[in-house]
Amino acid sequence: MHASFAVLLVAAGVRYVMRHSPEENVPVLALSMTASALYAVLALVPAGAGARRAVGVAVLAAWSALVVLAPSFAWCSLPLFFLFRAVFSSAVPAAAADGRAGHGFSGGRAVRAATAVLALATAVGLFKLSGYTDLAMLLGPLAAGVLLTLVSERIEEDARQQARLEQTLSGTRAELAESQRRAGAAEERTRVSREIHDTVTQGLASSLLLLEAAQRSGGGPGREEVRDAAALLRESIADTRALVHDLAAPGLDASPLPEALLRAAARYVEEPRLHVSGVPREVPAEVRHALLRVVASAAANVRRHAGPAEVTLSVAFLPDAVTVDVHDSGRGFDPAAVAEPSASGGYGLRAMRQRIEQLGGAFSVESAPGEGTIVAAEVPTGGHDGDTADGGGARAGGDPTASGGGPAS
Repeated sequence: MHASFAVLLVAAGVRYVMRHSPEENVPVLALSMTASALYAVLALVPAGAGARRAVGVAVLAAWSALVVLAPSFAWCSLPLFFLFRAVFSSAVPAAAADGRAGHGFSGGRAVRAATAVLALATAVGLFKLSGYTDLAMLLGPLAAGVLLTLVSERIEEDARQQARLEQTLSGTRAELAESQRRAGAAEERTRVSREIHDTVTQGLASSLLLLEAAQRSGGGPGREEVRDAAALLRESIADTRALVHDLAAPGLDASPLPEALLRAAARYVEEPRLHVSGVPREVPAEVRHALLRVVASAAANVRRHAGPAEVTLSVAFLPDAVTVDVHDSGRGFDPAAVAEPSASGGYGLRAMRQRIEQLGGAFSVESAPGEGTIVAAEVPTGGHDGDTADGGGARAGGDPTASGGGPAS
């Protein structure tokens, strides 16, 4: 902008000097030098300084007088238009930031007033140059001033709107990040509670049942229950240590999934039976972990609530999923009457359902008083190919439809 003003000013000055007498050149050159000096001062004054607008008014007055006296300098109007918009609008940064530019003389009206004086002086100078006969010389600068003002204000308003949107977006991003942090913390607390419930709590509850059975026996027969309780307590301690170390899941070894599931059930019930359909294959670690926890929790529920019962574990490898059913022939219960989770228990079924549904699977419980229980889970495995031929069971016999289990632990 400064370079274009200097070039146009020199070109207009040379043109005027070559076309007029020395007597006419002296006042015009003096006025042009005054306008140039004021322009240089204005260019050096820092933006936002109080004297900037005063110098801008001086430049506008000097140049208006110059262009009326010597219309050749009308070409300098274009860079001066953008200069005055920058000078007079910079005095109200707060208003511009709030989107209120244009209200009050200190804002948009000051810019428009300077633009109007600039356009009017140019129009008068060019109309004078035409001998006061060419209306286009008079109306052209005025129309150009209006058009440039409207376009500039639209561009500036769009810029302010974009700045406001960016500020809003920045605030929204911060709120979203905080919301995600809170959601992540809540999800982590839920995950930890499930891990503790399915490992330590289940083991301690089963150990308590064994110790109570030993206490009731009162003699030699209770030694076996005490021994089993001690073994479960040791496993619970191991589970607790694993949870402390990044919540590592015990049993997530390289053994086939059916065998690992059978071992998980055998921790809580005696001689569970296993039936496998399809060809066993590797499944994602998170799927394996979830199924192990579901089976362990279901078996613990059988021990605590179902009474004497036979347990059958059915595992089916489908082309794109794995299904696991835990059946027992225990006393059963009414799923609709299960109490809400509380400090005394009730988290088992909810934790199992959450595990499976978070992996995109389906979980269901079928039971009735006196008819046993079926705890069923199906988890997608990402489209692995599998054979649907029936596989052998770990133990022969057993009715795979028998089931049991009581209220969620």
